[in-house]
Amino acid sequence: MVDLAALEAEARESLAEAGDEAGLESWRIDWLGRRGRLTSVLRGVRDLPADERPVVGAGANRLKSVLEEAVTARQLELLAAVSDGPALDVSLPGRRPPLGSLHPITLTRRMMERTFRDMGFDVVEGPDVELEEYNFDRLRIPAGHPARDMWDTIWVADDGSGGPRQLLRTHTSPMQIRYLERRQPPIRVIVPGTCYRYEATDATHEWMLTQIEGLVIDEDLSFAHLKGTLEAFVRRVFGPDIETRFRCDYFPFVEPGAELGVRWQGDWLEVLGCGMVHPEIIADAGLDPDRFTGFAFGMGVERVAMLRYGVRDIRHFYRNDVRFLREFDQFRGTS
Repeated sequence: MVDLAALEAEARESLAEAGDEAGLESWRIDWLGRRGRLTSVLRGVRDLPADERPVVGAGANRLKSVLEEAVTARQLELLAAVSDGPALDVSLPGRRPPLGSLHPITLTRRMMERTFRDMGFDVVEGPDVELEEYNFDRLRIPAGHPARDMWDTIWVADDGSGGPRQLLRTHTSPMQIRYLERRQPPIRVIVPGTCYRYEATDATHEWMLTQIEGLVIDEDLSFAHLKGTLEAFVRRVFGPDIETRFRCDYFPFVEPGAELGVRWQGDWLEVLGCGMVHPEIIADAGLDPDRFTGFAFGMGVERVAMLRYGVRDIRHFYRNDVRFLREFDQFRGTS
């Protein structure tokens, strides 16, 4: 017959040696788990002689209840010991919480803004939810114009009021128009902000992106002023030895339009679009296009960040992977 008394004594001795929660859990598995020693005794009752089954079965069930109460009491005993332990020693040095760091897009945006400020530009911001008039019409992109296909637009649902259509801005140029309405030349301003495009994401495209667009209006400005300004900016950002080139491009609100590329690791990469502000836009702002000229430009902050930090996939910026973000701790305080 199974010696339940000896089994109980061994179980209690083992329980007394459990000094923490992990030890209690290990003891519980060894004695009361599905394959525990007492569980094995209970399962073996059916194999005992008929005259022993009632005695062993009742005794084993009683022992199970006793041990369950014992492990609960031991758990409370350990908790009480922790509560009665030494209090916090306030004389010890504190534990400094880990500091976060600025997001790489924030680092890059601040660096770009600081560079333009050093060049005499003001920095203004505009609304993320924009009117169709400012996002398209005032920039020479009326309804039905094929240039609208260049921007896959996210429209705001119509509230039924019959008011003007709204959308998530596809670029920050609308704020340049608003700025033109309120200020007189000379104007030298950049507009940073988040833009939105209804498009699929891949290694080089995101539906949400950060742009910085600039506008300069004054008398007697030419493409040479545009070229000198942007080349100076690019050399500040990528280094004085960076190679640059301008190529013709099309944007509805500038004439002529161009793209600025840099030679990067042996290849030419487009960094920004630019051009001379179209005379119609200057005239619509109430200025004399025969007297005033200007140039505009726009670039993606993510593109600049990818080049500066060697990031090959734009999607890393917005996945909130702490392992990726911690790589930028070294740049803390450099924004």
